[in-house]
Amino acid sequence: MANTVVVGAQWGDEGKGKIIDILSREADYVVRYQGGNNAGHTVVIGNDEFVLHLIPSGILHKGKICVIGNGVVVDPEALISEIDTLRAKGVYVDDNLKVSDQVHLIFPYHKEMDSLSERKKKIGTTGRGIGPCYTDKIGRCGIRLADLLDDGLFRKKLKESLEAKNEIMRKLYDHDEFSFEEIYNKFAQYRKKIAKYACNTTKILNEAVRKKKRLLLEGAQGTLLDIDHGTYPYVTSSNATAGGACTGTGLGPSKIDKVIGVVKAYTTRVGEGPFPTEFGPDLMEKIRQKGKEYGATTGRPRRCGWFDSLIVRHSALVNSLDAIVVTKLDVLDDLKKIKIAIAYKYKGKTYKDFPANIEMLWDVEPVYEEHPGWGEDTSRVASFSKLPTNAKKYLKRLESLIGVKIELVSVGSRREQVFKMGGKR
Repeated sequence: MANTVVVGAQWGDEGKGKIIDILSREADYVVRYQGGNNAGHTVVIGNDEFVLHLIPSGILHKGKICVIGNGVVVDPEALISEIDTLRAKGVYVDDNLKVSDQVHLIFPYHKEMDSLSERKKKIGTTGRGIGPCYTDKIGRCGIRLADLLDDGLFRKKLKESLEAKNEIMRKLYDHDEFSFEEIYNKFAQYRKKIAKYACNTTKILNEAVRKKKRLLLEGAQGTLLDIDHGTYPYVTSSNATAGGACTGTGLGPSKIDKVIGVVKAYTTRVGEGPFPTEFGPDLMEKIRQKGKEYGATTGRPRRCGWFDSLIVRHSALVNSLDAIVVTKLDVLDDLKKIKIAIAYKYKGKTYKDFPANIEMLWDVEPVYEEHPGWGEDTSRVASFSKLPTNAKKYLKRLESLIGVKIELVSVGSRREQVFKMGGKR
């Protein structure tokens, strides 16, 4: 296995958790490189469902080193809770987990500011404090794990931060101030529990590459939620694209051998923002129920729509995708007709590429191809050759429109419900 990055090629929730879990079998290190506990990767093993928000999915495999890289923002309370939950289910979490001492920490004021800001302008955030924490990071006033480990430095930085945040709370939000002692005491307790995991992960990962170890780097969210390449401002606050794998780990681009993009056989997104191929209410509810389209982190119902080839081609471009994985093909089994967006019409013009002017997406009219459904259960299919003819044609058409080969197809949530797209196409 080459050093591989797995990214979402739509608006997140593409099923990356399952694919990373499968690819983890061949990896030595599994690395999370951006985002925070606003992400949710779901893995189903037998009758057990694991929802991971910070810890890489590789933790479910024995003998793997799991790394939370410097590009991640960490809520210590959430991390400790996730460790405790995994241990309660019999999963070993100890020296196999490494957390970069350069990660920025999420504080109670970040979460409160996230919630208050969302009331003023609705973006559709999870309210977990991710955006405000990244804002502090970019503003050079954030507090990192290394700072928490140095008590004197932590006290100094927390006091400075609270002076600024409490002024904002008073003047902008007419909100009560945060207590230094309360936050300090709480985080001093967190320090005792997470200090053992803190280390220089950049050095560890580069040393692993030197020793020819196999690295699997997992992105959270999806390309269309990337702060630079997504549907701004309805995006996350980090680089969810493959480029984030380098900045979020300290690995140079030459250390990455392969980039895999994960897509659903249709499209979903959570929260606000334009969605050109969104279904009407009846089909929305049908697909939502069959696909169990509810957020793994918040439980919010996902918006569902037809496959949009323009956004996935955009993802292929900005990530330099080498391969595609298609998930949830089985969710389309009952549909008589299936559509694929191949272009947008806007003010009399036809656009075949994803536009830079995101405001256009509110008003574009998708140009659709219509394909016949297959009307058969694909959830038990174990190879491409056994798929219904129309399902094969649908996948081949997606492959042609994206311009990247499909490597794997998933037809259910369980580990075994996946197969390679081999044979004649």
